[in-house]
Amino acid sequence: MTTTELAAQPVAYWTGVAYEAIVAFIRERQAALGYTQPQFWLLRNLSPHDISPDGRGMTVAELEQAMATYLRREDNLTEEAQPLIERGWLRRDDGNRLWITDAGEAALAELKTHTPAIRAQIHEGIDDADYATTVRVLQQMIHNVGGR
Repeated sequence: MTTTELAAQPVAYWTGVAYEAIVAFIRERQAALGYTQPQFWLLRNLSPHDISPDGRGMTVAELEQAMATYLRREDNLTEEAQPLIERGWLRRDDGNRLWITDAGEAALAELKTHTPAIRAQIHEGIDDADYATTVRVLQQMIHNVGGR
């Protein structure tokens, strides 16, 4: 397609297709490695060495709120947490709060080692300047329509 033809393409369509394809790719790679994207997010959100601001345990409702911008409709954190509890990566206290364990911290560190390879596959054939331009363009479009 020419630049003119590409510029006439509907952005909502292409961002939706890209989102679905990329999320499916990431989830397939993670599943092949023995974990799910929501499980990875649970560990990250509970780790004081990652996203958790204070390392305190959180209820599923609090975790759902913390992940509201990226959690998918089909993701069930209660179900996703159970295998992590069984593996000893999370524990549940009497207040029904989930906490990451030392084994969970070690597992998270191991799981994170796979992220660069997954990212590299997604970014294959795209130089950093083109990627940065794409992100800036999307950010401007979001701003133009009153998004965050």
